[in-house]
Amino acid sequence: MTDLLIDTTFLVDADRAGDGLDDLIADEDDVAVAAITIAELHVGVELASHANRLGREQFVDTVITAIPVVDYDLNVAAVHASLLAAVRRQGRPRGAHDLIIAATARATGRVVLTADATAFSDLPDVAVRSHR
Repeated sequence: MTDLLIDTTFLVDADRAGDGLDDLIADEDDVAVAAITIAELHVGVELASHANRLGREQFVDTVITAIPVVDYDLNVAAVHASLLAAVRRQGRPRGAHDLIIAATARATGRVVLTADATAFSDLPDVAVRSHR
């Protein structure tokens, strides 16, 4: 069993492909999403055309119902600060939301499951699994 934190890119790929979450996640894996991922999914709903909005809303509702959401708490904030300092020392900036997802994964001992492993590469003590 692997404790996974599902990245937004993974969920967006699943939604676009029309895949059900059960088809993409092994039964033995324990999955969660970061609260910031829910915000990113809601942005997709807000920006969707009228024709796509309902489908995106339903997908977000399914994610929220089916997958536990990990809050940005003081532990995640401390790890986030550590990762912010690390990327500044590396001189390799990262997306703000990606760092929050990485911090959430590291703080909770989870592996980031993503479609964009490069967003998380070289982050200290952040384990990553790509589905591509």
